[in-house]
Amino acid sequence: MTDASHANCANFQQYLLDEQATLELGQRLAAVLIAPVVIYLCGDLGAGKTTLSRGLLRGLGHRGSVKSPTYTIVEPYDLQPSPVYHFDLYRLGDPSELEYLGLRDYLGQSAVLIFEWPERGGAHMPAADIRVQLTPTDTGRDAVIEGQSERGFACVQSLDIGIDHYP
Repeated sequence: MTDASHANCANFQQYLLDEQATLELGQRLAAVLIAPVVIYLCGDLGAGKTTLSRGLLRGLGHRGSVKSPTYTIVEPYDLQPSPVYHFDLYRLGDPSELEYLGLRDYLGQSAVLIFEWPERGGAHMPAADIRVQLTPTDTGRDAVIEGQSERGFACVQSLDIGIDHYP
C-alpha cells in the first residue's frame, strides 16, 4: 500500500513501500503525460530510478523487457502515440557527449524523454518538464514529483487528482 500527500498542484509526494509500488507510480505518471515531455529521474544509486522507468514504459504501452541503458546511454522504444527515449547518463564521460548522441534530434520529436542521472548532462540538458526525486528510507522510498514547466504542472496536477491523458 502507498500513502500519498499532496503539497500543491505542482508537487506530488508519495511513500513507496516496495518495488511494486514504484512500478505502479510509474504507470500512474505515464497516464497523465502530455508529449512532448522531458522527465528527470533523480536519486542515489539504487533509489529506484530504473524501476520507475519500467513502470513508466509499461504505462505507455511497452510490453517487453526494460533494460537499463547504462552502457548504451539511450534506449529507444517505438510506442504509439509517441516514441519514448530512456537515457541513463550514469556512465556519461563528458556532458558534451550528448551532442554526439544526437540529443537535439530527440528533442525535435513529440516524444517522451526519460533521463536518469540528469545532473551528469550539465548545461547540455534540456529543461525538465517533470522532476522526480526518489529517496530511500528505512522501509521503502519517498517519491517527490515536481512540475518544472506549464506542461509539467498540468501533468502533476492531473496525477494529484487522478485525470488520465495518455491513451
